[in-house]
Amino acid sequence: MKEIRNIIAKYDATDHSVEKLALASVVNIEESSYRRIGARMLVSSNGQWIGGISGGCLEGDALKRSQKAIFKNESSRVVYDTMDDDKNQIGVGLGCNGRIEVLFTPINKDDPANIIEQLRTISKSDKPNILLKIIEVKSDQSKLGKSQIANQNLNDLDFYDLDSESLKVHIQETRDKRRPQIISLNKECEIIKILIEYIRPETKLIIIGDNYDVNALVGIAGELGWEVHIVGRVKKLSKTIFAKAKKVYEYEDFDQVTMHNYTGVILMSHDYNWDKKLLPAIIKHNPPYIGILGPKKRMLKMQTELGLKDLDAMPNIYSPVGLDIGAESPEEIAVSIGSEIIASFRNREGSSLREK
Repeated sequence: MKEIRNIIAKYDATDHSVEKLALASVVNIEESSYRRIGARMLVSSNGQWIGGISGGCLEGDALKRSQKAIFKNESSRVVYDTMDDDKNQIGVGLGCNGRIEVLFTPINKDDPANIIEQLRTISKSDKPNILLKIIEVKSDQSKLGKSQIANQNLNDLDFYDLDSESLKVHIQETRDKRRPQIISLNKECEIIKILIEYIRPETKLIIIGDNYDVNALVGIAGELGWEVHIVGRVKKLSKTIFAKAKKVYEYEDFDQVTMHNYTGVILMSHDYNWDKKLLPAIIKHNPPYIGILGPKKRMLKMQTELGLKDLDAMPNIYSPVGLDIGAESPEEIAVSIGSEIIASFRNREGSSLREK
C-alpha cells in the first residue's frame, strides 16, 4: 500500500497541463521475479518515475515503453522473458530468470474513474479490495488495461459485458485464497484474459508501550508504510513518535482503538500490570496478530491470574514475540517483530528461502 500511496501523491503533484502520465503494472509472473503481481511504476512524459516493477533490470525499458504509451495514448502489454540464456534479453545476468508480463496504461486525468482514482478509493479502505483488469484482448485493443473495482453489489456487476456469473465465482475464489489469479473468459469467439487482483488494506500496527524501544519499531513500521497507533503515557513519548504515528492514546483510552483483519497489536509496555489489564480487551477484538514482548512464562502467569484459556494454543498470539534471528538491540528486535507480522499475514512460516 505504501507504493500505491506514493504513486497517488506523485499523480496529485503533477501539473497535468504540462506532463502526461502512464502506469506500468506487473500483471503476471512465472518462475523467479523480484516483484510480484501488482507491483506498479508511475512514469511521467518528462522521464521521472516512482515505484518499481523489478529490482532495477526492467525499469529502463519500462520507462521508454511507458512514454510510448503516453504519446500513442494506448495501452500495451510486454512480456519480459529472462528464463532462457539469451544475451539479447533484458534482465539476463541481473538475477531475474523469470517471465514477467507488464501492462502499460496511459492515464487520462479527465476520467474520474481512471486507474489512479480507483487506487485512491482502494487506499482509503480498511478492507481487502478486488480489482479487475483486462490484460489480454485481440479484437478491441481499446479495452486493454481497462479496470474496475469489484467489491460490493456484485449482483450488479458489469465489466465490459463479460460473463458476470463466471466473474463472481472467480472473485470469490480470489477472496478466499487471498491472492491474485488470471482467468480467461470467452466473448464472441474470443478469449479475453483478466487479472483479478487481491489488494490488502494498509497494515495497521498498534504498539502498546512508551519506552525507548518503541522508537525502533515505529521506524520499521514507517519504512513498511504501515499505519501506526501508539498506546502509552503521552508525556513519555518523543516528538518523533508523534510525527510518525497516526494517533496516540493514553493507556486509559485503549477502548477508543479500532482494529480490522489486518491489524497487529504488540504488548511492549514493560509494565506487567498494564499488559495484564489490556490483554483481555485485545483478545476480545481478536486481531489476527497479537505479539507479547517478554518470556513465555510471563504470558502464562497472566493467563493464570486472568483465568484465560490456553493462550499458547491460540493461533493469533505470538509469545515470545518475533522471529528467532538472534535479535539483541531494539532495532534488531523491531526487524524480528516486523518480519513475523508480515509472515503471519502472508501465511508463511518465516523460514529461510533456501529451504524451499
